[in-house]
Amino acid sequence: MTAEIIDGKALSFELKEKMKQEVADLKTVGIHPQLTVVLVGDHPASRSYVNGKKKACDETGIGSRIIELPKTVSESELLAHIHTLNNDPQVHGILVQLPLPDHISEQMVIETISPEKDVDGFHPVSIGRMMTGMDTFLSCTPYGIITMLRSKNIPIEGKHAVVIGRSNIVGKPVAQLLINEDATVTTCHSKTKHLHQYTQTADILVVAVGKAHAIDASYIKEGATVIDVGINRLEDGSLTGDVDFQSVKEKAAYLTPVPRGVGPMTITMLLKNTIKAAKGLENREG
Repeated sequence: MTAEIIDGKALSFELKEKMKQEVADLKTVGIHPQLTVVLVGDHPASRSYVNGKKKACDETGIGSRIIELPKTVSESELLAHIHTLNNDPQVHGILVQLPLPDHISEQMVIETISPEKDVDGFHPVSIGRMMTGMDTFLSCTPYGIITMLRSKNIPIEGKHAVVIGRSNIVGKPVAQLLINEDATVTTCHSKTKHLHQYTQTADILVVAVGKAHAIDASYIKEGATVIDVGINRLEDGSLTGDVDFQSVKEKAAYLTPVPRGVGPMTITMLLKNTIKAAKGLENREG
């Protein structure tokens, strides 16, 4: 068996083509979707992510603006910027690029963004609505993962899904979304003992541990679907995932690569959330 590759970059392109038309249609009725990204400091990785988001907005016709603030900005000044954006009817989505300097509370910033403009899906209101199966903005990476599974018609209902990782950004929300899709979900993490005994029973395995090649074929059930969320830079500068791609591809039925896997889908779902915000609360789609 050689795994079928779930190409996130190709799926992202396909979805953005549909969004392009959706945005054009909205503009004909006077709605111009707009995303504002706040960048604090000049962290190279953060700047790269922000530029990627702007490029994706440009490709789909979504308006975008980057507000750049020095790393010395006070928490109160940053929150004041967010309040201004909350009250600006022309801004549909607000994203504050993480991480933030140590003197600023990330949680305070997340909670200050209006839930109606929380296109990252991090606000406690968004998380609470997701937990209870209500319509909301879904966290972008988990949303992308579910979209990738659906794109290949991979059954989720009744399947055993194992998530390795319990971060607020990926692990916890993707576990909940899988539960919402009627999977039976096990969450594993750094304190889990005998990890193999859980992963070897997984029909769907989501790996988000942040360690290159942490999971090899010995962890995988024959015919499983393996979603690799990790992005690790090796000494030679190349990118690789948390999964040992070469060994796992001979055992899994479906596998996401790194790069070209989950990464491109994260930004794509951010665009989808921004369009959803532009349509307004009463017209939001699941």
